[in-house]
Amino acid sequence: MNLMDQTFQQLKEQNRTALIPFLTVGDPDVDTTVEIIKELEQAGADILELGVPYSDPLADGPVIQRASERALKSQITIRTCMETAARARAAGVKLPFVLFTYYNPVLQTGLDVFFDELVKHEISGMIIPDLPIEEAEDMRRRADAAGVHLVPLVAPTSNARIERIVTGARGFIYCVSSLGVTGERASFFDGVESFIETVKSLTDLPVAVGFGISSHEQVARFSRICDGVVVGSAIVRQVEEAIPLLGNPDTRQAGLLQIRNFVAQLKG
Repeated sequence: MNLMDQTFQQLKEQNRTALIPFLTVGDPDVDTTVEIIKELEQAGADILELGVPYSDPLADGPVIQRASERALKSQITIRTCMETAARARAAGVKLPFVLFTYYNPVLQTGLDVFFDELVKHEISGMIIPDLPIEEAEDMRRRADAAGVHLVPLVAPTSNARIERIVTGARGFIYCVSSLGVTGERASFFDGVESFIETVKSLTDLPVAVGFGISSHEQVARFSRICDGVVVGSAIVRQVEEAIPLLGNPDTRQAGLLQIRNFVAQLKG
């Protein structure tokens, strides 16, 4: 069974909601990313999204854009990101990994090689926010053959397309909680709960929500109606603020602890 499926099944049996942090791989460097992954697992993360830095991240707000820019200066590629997952696994991390990447790096890698690398580096799923719906069926067939889940994004504006998007989905359904790009928010669009309930009525898969969630109170709110909650920009901002500490051997542990404590309090 796919490790992501196992995790959601275990959480369901325990009546718990998955906390799904997002990290930009290579920000500020790969060694630090591996250490942060270990800290996130210790803090209570259940599944981890590994963000592939990209030069034109259409769905990402300024915090993740800056993280991508820092990582790209170090020549971080999609292969680097998958290798980072393997390094974390070798360091004892047991979390399921989901690769968050735009479609262009996948095409540049080549689909055959891409799926071989996903399997080789023990990555459970992938999210491709700009995957054309016309290409999704071929990607899903390849993913199914590889035992990797192609996780779809569903937005409030999807409307009549929601049922089509969730049909044949794997892993979980990622509900976008806010209109626009990623980023921390104090409030969400009116009707977000009914939108999530609509999605849940159309699938038996776990339903997770993300985009803009940044506090313990918001995680608690969505945990009552979802199977998973994704926190991205708020964690990436913590990494950004900790970079001066992470770059100094004398304060490195303090920087890692700062990130770990933030994620731990999200779960409460």
